[in-house]
Amino acid sequence: MKSSYRRLGDYIREVKVRNTELKTEKLLGINIDKFFMPSVANVIGTDMSVYKIVKRNQFACNRMHVGRDYRLPVSMSKTDEEFMVSPAYDVFEIINTQILSPEYLMMWFSRREFDRNAWFYTDADVRGGLHWKAFCDMQLPIPSLTKQCEIVKEYNVIQNRIDLNQQLIKKLEETAQAIYKQWFVDFEFPDENGKPYKSNGGEMVFNYELEKEIPKGWEVNLLGDLISYKKGFAFKSENYKQSGIPVFRVSDFTDRSIDVTKNYYLDELMATQLIQYELKTNDIIITTVGSWPDNPASIVGKVIIVPELANNGLLNQNAVRLRAKKIIEQLFVYYRLKSKDYSEFVISGAQGSANQASVTLEHIFSFKIVVPDKRCDLFLALNKINDNILKMDAENFYLLNMSNLLLSKLATLEN
Repeated sequence: MKSSYRRLGDYIREVKVRNTELKTEKLLGINIDKFFMPSVANVIGTDMSVYKIVKRNQFACNRMHVGRDYRLPVSMSKTDEEFMVSPAYDVFEIINTQILSPEYLMMWFSRREFDRNAWFYTDADVRGGLHWKAFCDMQLPIPSLTKQCEIVKEYNVIQNRIDLNQQLIKKLEETAQAIYKQWFVDFEFPDENGKPYKSNGGEMVFNYELEKEIPKGWEVNLLGDLISYKKGFAFKSENYKQSGIPVFRVSDFTDRSIDVTKNYYLDELMATQLIQYELKTNDIIITTVGSWPDNPASIVGKVIIVPELANNGLLNQNAVRLRAKKIIEQLFVYYRLKSKDYSEFVISGAQGSANQASVTLEHIFSFKIVVPDKRCDLFLALNKINDNILKMDAENFYLLNMSNLLLSKLATLEN
């Protein structure tokens, strides 16, 4: 089977087009998930004319930290808009796209096995750089262009479904937050006649704690009075295994959930002894250590909700697990904490260096929340929306496994 493999360097060539005429101001970097993203580099006073231009179907990669990160950040441009990347990046293109498809090559770069192979080729530097020659010496199977296009089409069907689900999840999340604002912030929840409460004469009373009117019968509680909590545990890396009970770290948190595809594991016996750190579906997690708001990927005070796929996993340090004392209030609390004013409240009490911030539980739990008197009917809509989100989260997990299986099978292709 290996005889059908071809040397990568025989099918690609470097491209060194500089931004000499300053045609573009768009600067992108590459993350370890192999996507172009807006660069966070400080370029004030930097000569942007030496930066490299990337065009459609061209690739860029950063070979400097492969040994450290165990991945080669490489991505392909899918847009007609030209942009620039760091002059330290390599930009390259396929010599003949009638022999090798750019999308097929990007699929090969997306394989976990490719990253492991790239790591094997790294040098002895502390960061583990990958030399350009070593990169070019890596091999891949190159079937007929027709076969490549078939594989890409099959892969894209799965990816498009994942993307569609992500869009639907985002819409559902926005709908839930809009409902929350209308009902619990603007107090326009349905009255006994199905009409918006406040604008149709619903009785309001002045609350001195919040210095504003709230519906009669509603009360103001501290977050700490509505929940029970458990701080994460400082697991030791030497105890991690290849399988068992998953351990979820702050780095596994997405914008609203948990990425269950890259976590570490503990053996079941050890996990049983640490069951108090166990997570359950719809648990709320807040990060207590992280970055300041200028780096939102790992911001302190980030609020996420535990998906069904992370059920029974264990929570690592630098985060705290919250559970509403009344189950029906769980989603109500979650959407309140996802609001901008709660994020600002957490940041207002954070302390730390320029690179890292931390916040105390005392501050996190001192946030004031307006709680309705008749709770069940109003909360059911939020629960229904979240049920649909959980279903799509689960579907995407299985689709992602299918996608990874397809990528793995590329190694078995024959001409």
